[in-house]
Amino acid sequence: MSIRTRRDVATAAALLGAAALLGGCATATPYQPAREGQGYSEQRLETNRYRVTYSGNSETSRETVENYLMYRAAEVTLNNGYDWFVLADRQTRADPAKSSGSGSGVGLGIGGSSGNFGSGISIGLGGLFGGGNKDAYDAQADILIFKNPKPADNLKAFDAREVRANLESTIQRPASPAADKKS
Repeated sequence: MSIRTRRDVATAAALLGAAALLGGCATATPYQPAREGQGYSEQRLETNRYRVTYSGNSETSRETVENYLMYRAAEVTLNNGYDWFVLADRQTRADPAKSSGSGSGVGLGIGGSSGNFGSGISIGLGGLFGGGNKDAYDAQADILIFKNPKPADNLKAFDAREVRANLESTIQRPASPAADKKS
């Protein structure tokens, strides 16, 4: 192997390592108030009606976005002194503007002159970071909030305390600033 080919291999290895580090930096949107288009928000529409939203990034699964939406609906209900809520309308959609191209293909080519076929290196990274585009999801629900026990015959009604308790273990909150200083 010539010195140039070894240098090409070393350069390719360094670039691959950098690409792997960059690909590992992306994390799912934590449960947080909306910041830079990611997180939860709510808007009061009437005395007992709210529109609740949760927007994730391309690393946040659809299931997580929907769980965070339900958790926020429970919090809004309880924070306003109510006991249960009804989903009057609910939808989840993929947001193409926030979807990721991660893993859809990265190319690296290092080569010599056009006649020197033995000194070129070509590496494709397509699929290395999960293969293909990843969708980013937004979920929205209009909720009606009520006091007193939830009626047993309403299949669209949710006990806010139960929803909060049952989903609490799935909630990933942002890292605290104190934890960031320790690392």
